[in-house]
Amino acid sequence: MIPGTALRRPYLTAAVFAVTLACGIAQLVHPPLYDAMDRNAARIDAGEWYRLVTGMFFQDGRAFGLVFNLVWLAVFGTLAERVFGRVRWLVLYFGCGLFGQFASYVWLNPVGAGNSMCTAGLIGALAAVGMVASRRYGVVLPVQFRVMAFAVPVLAVVDTIAHDNHGLPALLGVALGFLLLPAPVQVAQQ
Repeated sequence: MIPGTALRRPYLTAAVFAVTLACGIAQLVHPPLYDAMDRNAARIDAGEWYRLVTGMFFQDGRAFGLVFNLVWLAVFGTLAERVFGRVRWLVLYFGCGLFGQFASYVWLNPVGAGNSMCTAGLIGALAAVGMVASRRYGVVLPVQFRVMAFAVPVLAVVDTIAHDNHGLPALLGVALGFLLLPAPVQVAQQ
């Protein structure tokens, strides 16, 4: 962990988690709500652009998708908020999510919904931190974490080639992660 980041409480992650959970419960209780909020290319083409945003809060996997995506948000959202802080977290989460929604709308998967592309962006950004942790922060990560950090962009490319919509947001997350890296730790001279 980058020194000084462990004290940050993940309030933003908790707030987004709560809103996403509320939307998920609402769609489970009233299923037509999903159809009114998902990323649907035909409806977006008809002028319902709000679906590029609402598609980040509703889940196409229904209850399973909701639980799965919320677990990933809780884990990686908390880590990313502690490492990057709240403002950078917002940029990463919603920037990568909106990019993923748009890329899916125009190319990969024109109908669907979920916050998984947002979380994929956070995973990409955390991978960027992992790639430079030793050199930039003086933190030696276990080899498994370093391998995972370098595997993220490779797997994101494979995912995109396989025509899945999580690879591009993860790659954007890696790029933004490098741009938004927290300041390096000043190591005292001996």
